[in-house]
Amino acid sequence: MSDERVRVALLGCGTVGSEVTRVLLDEADELAARVGAPVELAGIAVRRPDKHPELPQELLTNDAGALVESDVDIVVELIGGIEPVRGWLLTALRKGRSVVTANKALLSEHSAELAEAADLSGADLYYEASVAGAIPLLRPLRESLAGDRITRVMGIVNGTTNYILSAMDATGAGYAETLDEASRLGYAEADPTADVDGYDAASKAAILASLAFHTRVTASDVHREGIAGITASDIAAARLLNRTVKLLAICERVTADDGTESVSARVHPVMIPRSHQLAGVNGAFNAVYVEADAAGELMFYGQGAGGAPTASAVLGDLVAAARNRVAGGRGPRESAHAALPVRPMGQTPTRYHISLDVADRAGVLAQVAQAFATHDVSIAAVRQRDRNSTASLVIVTHSAPDAALRATVDEIGKLDVVREVVSVMRVEGEDS
Repeated sequence: MSDERVRVALLGCGTVGSEVTRVLLDEADELAARVGAPVELAGIAVRRPDKHPELPQELLTNDAGALVESDVDIVVELIGGIEPVRGWLLTALRKGRSVVTANKALLSEHSAELAEAADLSGADLYYEASVAGAIPLLRPLRESLAGDRITRVMGIVNGTTNYILSAMDATGAGYAETLDEASRLGYAEADPTADVDGYDAASKAAILASLAFHTRVTASDVHREGIAGITASDIAAARLLNRTVKLLAICERVTADDGTESVSARVHPVMIPRSHQLAGVNGAFNAVYVEADAAGELMFYGQGAGGAPTASAVLGDLVAAARNRVAGGRGPRESAHAALPVRPMGQTPTRYHISLDVADRAGVLAQVAQAFATHDVSIAAVRQRDRNSTASLVIVTHSAPDAALRATVDEIGKLDVVREVVSVMRVEGEDS
């Protein structure tokens, strides 16, 4: 074992940081054996040191910038947000300090800048904990599957929304009351906007798409829809079709008719068959489904959030970075060689489930079908149920460009025979 110590600066000491600190202090001998040298916690930057009496006071500082500038080898960032964290991590990387971060928001917008700084100095940039908590997902994408051609990454990457939708499916309750219950139980933040409006999942989708398709994708490239509009009726409609509703991050390599390739990255609610692997993922768990040419279909499942699970991913990255320091190696670099264009959502092929309230008279289906034909959208299935003077019409389409499907829905909504477009939801997990 080397006598040279690997010195670690920790930025932030909340739920995850506290668990990382505990392992670094209480399991120092075990970590040293894994790394091949002692791992020393050089300092912990927190906003108010006086609020952390449980931590060794000599390690605490409220000056994160000074800690980054000090004589450390690895900076572990668990604060979150963009600024001033971005500046601190760029400073660390430019000075040759390796960086371990769980900051999905920062990575989804500034990963290229961080990767370039790491390349110039020879430092490592690890971020396994930024997506899906404890699930080993990013390392397989950028290392284990580096020799394969990944065609699709689709998954549940936000535990809050999955808990809410799972509970709505199990109880038949509405969105608002289920969100209140999730907040009471601690599954939703006091301000759940980032989760329920899809921002959190969109950041993760950008990271997944970038790794899977060797292309720089930012959160602003990801089409985003949340779950606030999902009703108990939507859940019931899915159940009638033996489906369930999930908020999915979907990243695809799309090949056009002329053979050119592009990347599609989107986050939105979908109906999926109950037989699909993702349908049985309930509660606050995460799962990601990967399709590759040689490896075929792979599934990654586990706890996607929480102090201990996320700390597990952080510590795995920390050990990898520390080993590289000791052995003189380097971790994987950014792979953006494909540089594929990001396909707009309107051009992305999807499928729709459309529920309509229509007048109960002859010719209704013909008028509705004509709207589909006008926009070159093929109907896969139709189900109709009569009640009094109205009828319920449910249509599932074949795959078509999303813009064509949206235009079809808009035209249907203007038909005299259509009383209301009750719900529109995309469908995944079935042959188109």
